[in-house]
Amino acid sequence: MMLYPAMKDLLAQVPSRYQLVNVVAHRARQIAAEAEEGGYPLNEKPVSLAIQEIAAGKVDLTLPEQP
Repeated sequence: MMLYPAMKDLLAQVPSRYQLVNVVAHRARQIAAEAEEGGYPLNEKPVSLAIQEIAAGKVDLTLPEQP
């Protein structure tokens, strides 16, 4: 099974796989929270939406500092 977008395309946006996983997870949690607060259902999984946004360059790829 092929992934879309391809991993190499995603890694062009993010310097490492570790950071990519963290950014995708963080954005997916944001998407899920926004949908829950707004009361609207998601047609796709939050992780899929986050990956598509990162591939399109729509996401700030810096993670917030942990206290």
